[in-house]
Amino acid sequence: MLPLALLWFLLLFGGYLLGRPDPYRRMPLWTRLASSAVLVVLAGWLALANPGGYGRLITLGMALGWVGDLFMAGLFPWPRPAVLGGMGAFGLGHLAYIAACLLAGLGLPWPGRLAAWGGWLLIGGVGWFLVVWRPAPAARRTALHRAALPYTLLLASTAGAAAGLALHRPLFWLFALGAALFLISDLMIAVDLFNKHRFRGMGDWIWLTYGPAQALIVLSIGYGGG
Repeated sequence: MLPLALLWFLLLFGGYLLGRPDPYRRMPLWTRLASSAVLVVLAGWLALANPGGYGRLITLGMALGWVGDLFMAGLFPWPRPAVLGGMGAFGLGHLAYIAACLLAGLGLPWPGRLAAWGGWLLIGGVGWFLVVWRPAPAARRTALHRAALPYTLLLASTAGAAAGLALHRPLFWLFALGAALFLISDLMIAVDLFNKHRFRGMGDWIWLTYGPAQALIVLSIGYGGG
């Protein structure tokens, strides 16, 4: 486990430190995609060491996330905008994460978990409205703007499901933090995609939140149960 975790760390943060200076992103494409691929392998290794449905679901989610990375990088021949393929793959991955949370939470009380889910849905909805919907003039709102709402709510649901579990199993706060970082990373992508607004180093910050988000979710296999 440790060699794979170290390799992921070197690929992600080494890519940032050693990449060519650029106002938007220093990280080379290959180090970003390789870091995600290492997390898929790490998830599979942990799932084998901790047999059960939870680990398999997290590994599936990670694999789908890597497919989403390939879509977003434009490496799949896809007739529609690459972002749609990415959203689809990431969305399916988050369904797997939510299913893993439900599996790990079997038998736990529901009231607090439902409250956590509702709170994160509210955060996700407000984030979508402020970042995607409100800044766009009515005449320029498209189906993609609308599709971003259920996608954002799905990502928020992962954070809510993990936070609800953490109320009863505190180690899941690491999973919840990972899911929250994932949502933050995606909102930065939305700022770029929908508002055409970029700040210095934005592309790197997207990955410096997304990569650790995925890593924290993968590490939950070690304590998520079988």
